[in-house]
Amino acid sequence: MREGIEEFGGGISNEELWQDFAKGLYYCPGDIDNPESYQKLKAFLAELDEERRTRGNHIFYLSVSPNFFPEAIRQLGAAQLLADPVKHRLVIEKPFGRDLSSAKALNRVVQQVCQEQQVYRIDHYLGKEVAETVGVEDRAGYYESSGALRDMLQNHLMQIFCLTAMEPPNSLDADSIRTEKMKVLQATRLADLNNLEFSAIRGQYSAGWMKGKPVPGYHEEPGVAPNSTTPTFVAMKFMIDNWRWQGVPFYLRTGKRLPKKVSEIAIQFREVPLLIFQSAAQQTTPNVLTMRVHPNEGISLRFEAKMPGPDLRTRTVDMDFSYGASFGVTSSDAYDRLLIDCMLGDQTLFTRSDEVEEAWRVVTPALMAWESSNDQSLVPKYEAGTWEPAEAELMINRDGRKWRRL
Repeated sequence: MREGIEEFGGGISNEELWQDFAKGLYYCPGDIDNPESYQKLKAFLAELDEERRTRGNHIFYLSVSPNFFPEAIRQLGAAQLLADPVKHRLVIEKPFGRDLSSAKALNRVVQQVCQEQQVYRIDHYLGKEVAETVGVEDRAGYYESSGALRDMLQNHLMQIFCLTAMEPPNSLDADSIRTEKMKVLQATRLADLNNLEFSAIRGQYSAGWMKGKPVPGYHEEPGVAPNSTTPTFVAMKFMIDNWRWQGVPFYLRTGKRLPKKVSEIAIQFREVPLLIFQSAAQQTTPNVLTMRVHPNEGISLRFEAKMPGPDLRTRTVDMDFSYGASFGVTSSDAYDRLLIDCMLGDQTLFTRSDEVEEAWRVVTPALMAWESSNDQSLVPKYEAGTWEPAEAELMINRDGRKWRRL
């Protein structure tokens, strides 16, 4: 644990604090499908409650393979380890299901042993690099069964999408916010269900260059099947059928082996009905409001400004706000924030059961179409170190738009 904190957690600045913290670390081995393991754990937790005065407050974090989620939840329920809806909480890592039907099945298992107020479906989108420079590294076994749609778009990007498009909630309590997000999902669809190439593009990275070094293609990564059709890139176009967003397209994309690690929301403003400065019309570019989620959290507004001088000439300028520069501190790691919220019982940044199912419903048409064929030649390629396959560029170019180059 100490090695992990020193390598990934910013190091240990106070030895006395570390020694105090380390006294609370324990290891209780067991088998996920063995009821005796849970009775052993139950007895062990009872001892800790006495020793550490934790008063029966327990969080069970399922940081295990998704295949084990249902069995672990059933066993925790059978051992009465989730019996107290106030003191007992359950954290479930993504992916929550592989598709709509499996998400519904997992929700049924959860609801048999838990109340919704106990369940924290964790999604660390606030600190996750949605565009990633890395490949699958040593996670090929997991990634082969998930891909970019399941691993990133259905959860991380859909969360950001909902927060962008939702109406102001009645209050800042968890259910008010999650209800508004749910309304967005209920009104969302892929832009063209009859021609998926106009609204859903997948891709796989091929061999290329990253930071001046050659890197292998996805099929050359250890543990990847030579005929794999698992997407490492996904781009989708959504439409929201409600009064505010009718006719406004939302473009989402994520991928591995892209040029930069970045997660951001960019809102491009419509053209004004009448451009008064006709002589500058050919020079202007759309105003864009950008919210940087990671890295360098902040907000910028890009707009046209008149250049000094007698001629009417404009230039694009940026107004920029950075949390780090303005407050002198960096934001906490996403998991730090979410785990503290779970301890405090704040579910605002966690996904509700109906929200999970609606998110799967939106992407299911593309998922079914892509998995109906094992023809690897149908999966477009993009070179490692580039932003997207040509097919994704064509999808957005049809609308007279282009992807942002960061």
